[in-house]
Amino acid sequence: MKRLSKKCAIYATDDTIFVQIGGTITMKRMLSGIKPTGRLHLGNYIGAISQFKKYQDEYEMFIFIANEHAITVPIEAKDLRKNTKDLVALYLACGLDPSKATIFLQSDVSAHAKLGWVMTCMSYMGELQRMTQYKDKTAKGEAGITAGLFTYPPLMAADILLYDADYVPVGVDQKQHVELTRTLAERFNHRYSDTFKIPEPLTTKVGQKVYSLQDPTKKMSKSASDPKGTIDLLDDPAAARKKIMSAKTDSIGIIQYDPQDQPGLANLLTIQSVLTGEPVESIVSRYEGKGYGELKKEIGQTVFDFLTDLQARYNEILTSGKVDEVLKEGAEKASFIANKKIRKVYKKIGFTI
Repeated sequence: MKRLSKKCAIYATDDTIFVQIGGTITMKRMLSGIKPTGRLHLGNYIGAISQFKKYQDEYEMFIFIANEHAITVPIEAKDLRKNTKDLVALYLACGLDPSKATIFLQSDVSAHAKLGWVMTCMSYMGELQRMTQYKDKTAKGEAGITAGLFTYPPLMAADILLYDADYVPVGVDQKQHVELTRTLAERFNHRYSDTFKIPEPLTTKVGQKVYSLQDPTKKMSKSASDPKGTIDLLDDPAAARKKIMSAKTDSIGIIQYDPQDQPGLANLLTIQSVLTGEPVESIVSRYEGKGYGELKKEIGQTVFDFLTDLQARYNEILTSGKVDEVLKEGAEKASFIANKKIRKVYKKIGFTI
């Protein structure tokens, strides 16, 4: 372990950052959340969950199910319940370990909504009007946009700031939310004195965005119009293999990693690399002089095996009652930390008499 600073006790190994407090060394803290608004797909696994599996050994991880964010658009109660339970079971099946990562429901920790209102009152209209989701929907002239959709970014800031997170893993299109969080934290600290840690966005280099198998210019999405472009984690494995075989590539005919000119092929190489752990360069080297069909066959089998094993674990977890147990324990730990923070905030702003 290498010491990074003589003034403060910060240490690092090849993969992990530690901070020494008193006589103990603690991991830096990371937080992330996901909305239970639909079935998880391969893009979610590659872009987020596969990274969380590594991060849980490198950081103190807090992962919450953002069910309060899920109601910014209409969703049936039965669908929200099912999506939430499926999501937790899939997280566990994918390798998240509740002994390493604190997994909980946002709505089980009341401090999220409490601090969310405070952060809403710290936000300016112009800031929220510039946020991507609201801006895109209004530009398209969509009807029925809720006030919740407009004000959810301050709640997202509260989600992060409650836990003094050092890092927030995000895709490129989510960095805007962390930037707003940093702005609101600095604004609060300036107005009321130091209260919140200023978090840093953490982006991944490989697999941070997975694209549609049928339109590799668009991100793989829960709401995609063409089901052939998305592989759900609960898809029939044989059907998923067929989707890989029919994935759009190009007419160049050379297996190389070129996201600009061969986005479909680059997308397939990313999927294979993340699911197997083999570097993209190694895959390309193995397929020198070979055709796309042979490569797709291997990737299709990789996806088939991955989904088969994952779904077996998922079904076992669902029937075991482990989901409820994990959420109960996670809520207790998260509430202890979040409630300490909200008490401090309430005192500083004058809510506590």
